[in-house]
Amino acid sequence: MTRFCRTFTLIRKSILFARLKAPTPPVLTLAAFPHARTPYYAEQLRAHVARFPHVNAPHGHSFYLLLYVTQGHGTHTVDLVTYDLGPGSVFFLAPGQVHQWHLGPDADGIVVFFEPSFYQFRYPERDLLALPFFDNAHPPALYLPVENELAPLFDKLLHEYQTDHPNQAEVLRAYLGLILELATRHYPTAPATTEAGLAQSQIRQFGALLNQHYRTRRSVREYAELLHLTANYLNALCRRVLGQTASDLIHARVVLEAKRLLSHSALSVAQVADELGFDDPSYFGRYFRKYVGQSPEAFRQNGNLS
Repeated sequence: MTRFCRTFTLIRKSILFARLKAPTPPVLTLAAFPHARTPYYAEQLRAHVARFPHVNAPHGHSFYLLLYVTQGHGTHTVDLVTYDLGPGSVFFLAPGQVHQWHLGPDADGIVVFFEPSFYQFRYPERDLLALPFFDNAHPPALYLPVENELAPLFDKLLHEYQTDHPNQAEVLRAYLGLILELATRHYPTAPATTEAGLAQSQIRQFGALLNQHYRTRRSVREYAELLHLTANYLNALCRRVLGQTASDLIHARVVLEAKRLLSHSALSVAQVADELGFDDPSYFGRYFRKYVGQSPEAFRQNGNLS
């Protein structure tokens, strides 16, 4: 086995272990990607997904992420909200956001990772979270024509990353700064105040809270209070925007984590119940059967990864 294969195997094992122990979706650092030149990384989307297939599962990052799509189609879900993915679309993710994409067979593009310290070394006065696509008041997706001013900048950034110049970091910062500043021109100067914009913002906040608290908070009322909403309003909002009630989404999040632990860990059913905040393993079994249609033991034995 080559040194790279050994390193990659160890990293995959460490990621899996972290996923099993963490109560929330795994939060990946740049160390999870062997090719990253900390504190930055760039790659073709197709090559990135082929090299690191674990990124297809829901997860977060400790760094900022940009995704520019050059071809193909699919979807990209960020904090419960699903966005179309196609040529000319750009996605901006801040640390901690949970996302998952479903890529068509011909989908490709460019992914860029960077630590905040990398950007702010050159632009210390710029607050990244103040940029419109990194806050909760605006969507993280930007849809541009196929021919747009950001496309050549992403191409140049990737080409620079693939070279070995002594001043590479400074050049990458310049391209990154141009991409972020030009992207802000496509957003209004003030947060969206339309009903649709407000609803999307509230759904994203609910998604972030759900990923943080699903082990300890199971009622719609608890999340509604955190959002300063009524439970009826939150349920109606989720039904209108996502086609499911808030209660449906809470249960789906708990069940998803239960499936992961049952499929990819050696934890007993009682230990899985404890990981998910259930005091009574028997109640967890009934809960799981209600939403999955079979017991946790049967799910594990059948190798059902649905």
